[in-house]
Amino acid sequence: MILENKLHITEEAELAREEERLSKKRALEMFESGFLDTLIPGTVESLQKIHAFLFQDVYKFAGKIRTVNIAKGSFRFAPVMYLKTSLTNIEKMPQESFDEIVEKYVEMNAAHPFREGNRRSTRIWLDLMLKENLGQVIDWSKVNKEDYLLAMERSPIRDIEIKHVLHEALTYAISDRDVYIKGIDASYHYEGYISYKTEYL
Repeated sequence: MILENKLHITEEAELAREEERLSKKRALEMFESGFLDTLIPGTVESLQKIHAFLFQDVYKFAGKIRTVNIAKGSFRFAPVMYLKTSLTNIEKMPQESFDEIVEKYVEMNAAHPFREGNRRSTRIWLDLMLKENLGQVIDWSKVNKEDYLLAMERSPIRDIEIKHVLHEALTYAISDRDVYIKGIDASYHYEGYISYKTEYL
């Protein structure tokens, strides 16, 4: 099923390519314009603003909390009827230490508040919390795709693996453009988007 989009694309592969191209351009703009520095780390509103900025050219629902139930494989994300309460509770979670921040990230991933683009948005949201509270970010280019996806799949029950995977990739290069750009490309690679390099858009 093809998501309704602003581009009026009806073919899945074409939509994936255009979504990647347009949202990666916005991801770079987000960094270079200083937009990320205007956000309050760890809030639902900041995640909505990230999502809205990334996908504004592609989806009318960019930045809007979903109103339908969604699942990936056999895993069902937070039901719509409980989603608002879930997001309120997640926002209240502490974010002072690395463990607390990753636990909050895991819970937000399980909530999956948007129709599409959740994980790409939430990884940027995670880095904002790490930057604000620890003076570090994840160098996503150093996070192996298979290790990450497997650890995230298990994280709702056992988060020790994802904490280890992410901790090994921490860097103090919080304002480094190359780290950010390579991180965006890695983040998209996890989701199967590999047609464009952010640097050349």
